[in-house]
Amino acid sequence: MLLVDNKPLLGRVEEVGGFVDLNAYEAGQGYEAARKALTSMSPEEIVSLVKDSNLRGRGGAGFPTGLKWSFVPQGDAAGDGAKYLVCNADEMEPGTFKDRFLLENNPHVLIEGMIIGAYAIQAEKAYIFLRGEYHQPYRRLVEALADATARGFLGGGIFGTDFNLDLRIHSSGGRYICGEETALLNALEGKRAQPRTKPPFPPASGAWGRPTIVNNVETLCNVPGIVRNGVEWYQGLGLTEDAGTKIYGISGRVNRPGLWELPIGTPIRELVERHAGGMREGFELKGILPGGASTDFLVEEHFDLAMDYGTIQAAGSRMGTGTMILMDNSICPVDMSRNLQHFFAQESCGFCTPCREGLPWVEALLLDIEEGRGQEGDLEVLDRNAQFIGAPGNTFCLHATGAIEPLQSALKYFREDFEEHIRTGKCPYHGRRL
Repeated sequence: MLLVDNKPLLGRVEEVGGFVDLNAYEAGQGYEAARKALTSMSPEEIVSLVKDSNLRGRGGAGFPTGLKWSFVPQGDAAGDGAKYLVCNADEMEPGTFKDRFLLENNPHVLIEGMIIGAYAIQAEKAYIFLRGEYHQPYRRLVEALADATARGFLGGGIFGTDFNLDLRIHSSGGRYICGEETALLNALEGKRAQPRTKPPFPPASGAWGRPTIVNNVETLCNVPGIVRNGVEWYQGLGLTEDAGTKIYGISGRVNRPGLWELPIGTPIRELVERHAGGMREGFELKGILPGGASTDFLVEEHFDLAMDYGTIQAAGSRMGTGTMILMDNSICPVDMSRNLQHFFAQESCGFCTPCREGLPWVEALLLDIEEGRGQEGDLEVLDRNAQFIGAPGNTFCLHATGAIEPLQSALKYFREDFEEHIRTGKCPYHGRRL
């Protein structure tokens, strides 16, 4: 069995030892799954296969991919006009860099996944919505699209069938809010990146009012392997009830920060100690944001948990993107919380008062506490704001909810640090940070 069968996302990268061009991709069974899908399977069969595989969205929400595809109306129900498949490659979540690595090293697996996905929902137009700062991924994608088109994998009459696909790159102006798919679609249309009212949902009315599916880069890259090797193979890759592999990442004071494609459900402690090489000498692990900056902290009692969707949710956080940000014992939880709130306040689209006004106000209060101006009762004020701002339904989208997650968990697990700031009028971590 080829390495690519055990690591469908990065296995070929490891075999080649770096960037996988079209020739190297084809040598590792590349585009065989797309050929199989278009020449011997119906769109309904592909949707059913992906649904049965239990592939869940790898962008953060973890929604079942096949189920999402099944919401796209077909036949007369779709009406006249185009359908769209959109790949979200905007990757603005702090601490997350897995999609960039895929695009820089294995762009053809994304293109093949998009061919299959577009055929499954019968979309003949597709876009890669790319983060504007991703210059190297852009160049790699332009080259890969040109090579795939020259080989007949894109354009008209793909693999001798009557299916056509026009796949283009849209280089984004860049806003974190584009992680919300309807804000992304507004930006794609040239409008302000602001979430839309739902319903209607994008599978019924998305880009330019037509049925649209938005999937993350890593999600679509899983599709060729599923089509090529089947449901049982894909489910057998996981260690828990979730299926497949996951690109996990770690940033922080470990010996080997980076990315690894591993069976989904790999325990947190194994990720940190084995794959990331453990903490650097002189540092101790204090807390983890398991899936990027918009997830709740996990602490020592959670470090032996499996990194999968259900387990991390049951622990009070979210797996999110699966790229962990580590907080060691030299980092001030108050200052880290303030820094995160600064980012989320800056990235608010400004539509809702709790988000537009509340997040900057929370940031200012955290700055006062960090700089020694904290007062008795400040933590209770932060608690109330976290409960109000973070409650689903109090804002138009879930930006504020995600923004508050690291703060509300920091107040829960590191409250003594907040209290010491207020009691002593200074940050106890100053002078210890390296």
